[in-house]
Amino acid sequence: MKFEAILFDCDGVLVDSESITCGVLRDMFEEQGWRMTLAECMQRFVGHTVKSQRETIEAHTGQPLTDAWLQQFFERRNQQLDARITAIEGVHEAVAHLHAQCQGRIAVASGADRFKVEMMLKKVGLHHHFEGRIFSGHEMPRSKPHPDVYLAAAAHLQADPARCLVVEDTTVGIAAGIAAGATVWAFAAPPAPHAPLLQAGAHRVFTHMGQLRLG
Repeated sequence: MKFEAILFDCDGVLVDSESITCGVLRDMFEEQGWRMTLAECMQRFVGHTVKSQRETIEAHTGQPLTDAWLQQFFERRNQQLDARITAIEGVHEAVAHLHAQCQGRIAVASGADRFKVEMMLKKVGLHHHFEGRIFSGHEMPRSKPHPDVYLAAAAHLQADPARCLVVEDTTVGIAAGIAAGATVWAFAAPPAPHAPLLQAGAHRVFTHMGQLRLG
């Protein structure tokens, strides 16, 4: 199939942010008495918004998930991302290639808040490829695993979702891309397992951004 547009998730696809964000989350939970390893925290929370996990968080901490706590999390997260964020290996070349292949019809469709996405893309030198074509699940009626953010990105690019390629790294994001009617390729940097991504509906799994090529 010749794709009309390429729609990228951000965290874990364009930027190596998941362990940084979950590290802050793990530390803040520990301060409330809920202890877990970074790996356990990533398994629970990668692909999900913190708010969507409210019941689980409140059950384990015994405390309400307040707006003030969320604001503190965002501030601590942003500080760490600003200091430590890096691009996924090979992604600059992959994005430049696809930008040229699709005549600029590429977009970011993230479940994260806009400030975080734009800050990270600027820090790693990718923002100029996506300027004006960045979509946040926080600004949609529903976030991932619902398809809203991918449908909004496709509509903006005037592309049929069925002719869009979605690049994802989580089962939640894959579900959103599939629900939008797109073809989904999943990025799994070693040693991440492939089976859950394929079971979630990914049409292909690739392990390095150098493999993200059309034709």
